[in-house]
Amino acid sequence: MAPRIWQRLCAPACVASLVLASCTSLPSDSAPQALRTYVPASPTEDNIKPAAGQEPDLLLRDFFTASVKPTQRHQQARTFLTAEMAKNWDSQANTLILDRIDINSAGVAEKDKRSFNVRGTVVGSLGPGGVYSPENGAYEATITMERIDGEWRISGLPPGVAIERSELRNNYQPYNLYFLDSLDKTLVGDRRWVYNGNVSVDTALLSLLLEGPQKQLAGGVKTYLPAGATFSGVRQGVYSFSGFGDLGEEGRYRFAAQVAWTLARAGVPGPYNVQVDGTPILENTRRLDLEDVAEFNPGASAGAGSPLHGLGNGAMVKVDASGTVPVAGELGLARDIESADLEARSNLVAAVRTTGENDEKRSKLLVGELGGAMKESVEAKTLSRPSFEPAGAGVWTVLDGRKIARIARSSSTGELSQTEVDSNGFAGIEGLISVLRLSYTGVRVAVIINGRVYLGVVEHPSPGQYKVANVRELAPTIGGTALTLDWQIDGSLVVGTSDRETPVWHLQSDGSALTALPSSNIAAPVVAISASSTAIYATDSRSVLQLPVNATSNAFWREVPGLQGQRLAPVVAK
Repeated sequence: MAPRIWQRLCAPACVASLVLASCTSLPSDSAPQALRTYVPASPTEDNIKPAAGQEPDLLLRDFFTASVKPTQRHQQARTFLTAEMAKNWDSQANTLILDRIDINSAGVAEKDKRSFNVRGTVVGSLGPGGVYSPENGAYEATITMERIDGEWRISGLPPGVAIERSELRNNYQPYNLYFLDSLDKTLVGDRRWVYNGNVSVDTALLSLLLEGPQKQLAGGVKTYLPAGATFSGVRQGVYSFSGFGDLGEEGRYRFAAQVAWTLARAGVPGPYNVQVDGTPILENTRRLDLEDVAEFNPGASAGAGSPLHGLGNGAMVKVDASGTVPVAGELGLARDIESADLEARSNLVAAVRTTGENDEKRSKLLVGELGGAMKESVEAKTLSRPSFEPAGAGVWTVLDGRKIARIARSSSTGELSQTEVDSNGFAGIEGLISVLRLSYTGVRVAVIINGRVYLGVVEHPSPGQYKVANVRELAPTIGGTALTLDWQIDGSLVVGTSDRETPVWHLQSDGSALTALPSSNIAAPVVAISASSTAIYATDSRSVLQLPVNATSNAFWREVPGLQGQRLAPVVAK
């Protein structure tokens, strides 16, 4: 983990301090981004300005409210400053997201001068291009104010912007840009926050798309944009790109998929008139429709129609409304299966078989087609629950909490081969990996170490090599209570915990949102969890429960039909 840093932010007549694990800054010389647009404010944008005769503490609160609006270099916020401070304030230095902003007087009030201490907990930061980064630290600043011509104005404050998390959600909207995975098989979401007060969503997103993926994700994805490609904007309904040179038909097709699904997922209706260097992006296709790039649908799940499976009493079963039926083959007859994973496209299953206890415990990984013969692979004292890559290209497991192994199965012979995944990205994090789950795209990996949730990106330094990079803690609020987790098809996570107050959390992959799922009728500890495209299945201290993925806050968990009174681990094919 990165060392804790004490960073001082100074401006005339003010002192600010910040303790953070890391800090992301907005370069003052960077090109305009969707997050930092400089076009004139929309007529519909709320105009926040100082009120006549306003008390200094109330004026300061309105300043922080206005600071969330980035148009014209935070012009609205500058109206709350003295002329000199408005000229010198570097609002581009950074953007910190606080859980809340507390304001208290500092020192003795004077007739025409006041000082206030501003405090809060930093939960994140916004970087160029609307990239959110989770943070965890304390914010403290001293802000000075003066009364000029009878009106209070801010005369000293630190560089950068501090906004409350609620204001971020009220004024910015998260969207996904889409880039290709390294194998050109699937689109991977790159979550960005775009200010909703003064830009067109479609042009903002396409401009960001041309700038490429965020640094955190860049090693795991790719794009077919040639160097020098530009987006000219949209005119008369035509999205115009130029500088694509000799990009071939396949490259144009894949870029068309990026454009179409980025727009569609943002709610921009199609079909889309997209031109590259003056010609339609796809040959013989005047307008781009989602059906033209349906194979890249980021919301499609091969396991959507697959039945629920489970593990109970060491055997694997299929679940329906009438009860459970053992699966065909040795997994249905076994009594020593500890964990398993299913892959829908390939119909492959990977299972961990355990024998012995304590020092005598041994675990083996079995891989094969569901209902068919299983072959043994890696062996260790402990193996984490296996996790499949898309289409069953490989399966991952953790040996004794430290070594990550990838096992590939030959589609022609069924033979298994093993490679070690470079896990140096976890160096410096104390503890053993107890849970590892690959995302639907296989580009991200989530793990639990000492009850804390970490997220990394899967990179391919060279053919046949795998590496977990850019590891960061995703939700420090969870503390050390996480026991199990799984990915949802939209790229978010559900986490089961030992916390009685919050048995299950829902996390966004960028760390921007941590939401407690309903706690009615579910009792911690939640020891197993699995998510389908329609439901979340969880094993609590009593039984197996389910909750719709779109459940409201007042919903309650229900026992899974066919599993009433039973306690087994749910397994959903991906």
